[in-house]
Amino acid sequence: MSFSRTSALAASLLLAACSAGGPDSSGETTVTAADTQSYSGIGPQETVHFTGTEPFWGGQVSGTTLTYQTPDDRAGQILTVGRFAGRNGISFSGDLGGQPFVLAVTPGKCSDGMSDRAYPFTVTLQVRGEQRQGCAWSDKHPMTGAPA
Repeated sequence: MSFSRTSALAASLLLAACSAGGPDSSGETTVTAADTQSYSGIGPQETVHFTGTEPFWGGQVSGTTLTYQTPDDRAGQILTVGRFAGRNGISFSGDLGGQPFVLAVTPGKCSDGMSDRAYPFTVTLQVRGEQRQGCAWSDKHPMTGAPA
């Protein structure tokens, strides 16, 4: 399986809600229009900012360009990513140093645990063989609260 197919599969698994519809009274699974709609809460032209702690990481993605930053690399590494809109969020996938990089963004209240900021999205990051959790915001969906 190619990297792009693997990334798309991983992204769809990260973003898939529980099975489409649910069993009706006859035991058959029903599928509604809502079950097949792609997430539209973050538009393709919006810049998405993301942050995480332990270890600290963050960055932003705009279009197909993602910048991934750490305290050791404040300028960040720039990678080209593909965007996937699932049923409950979006993901961005690419390659960082020869390894898969997948950032999944889903709606939900999020706290960085270190400030009074509140974020409108949660993120799951798969990078360098690790899975990390963090928060995100976009231009149309800003974070709230006092800066750290």
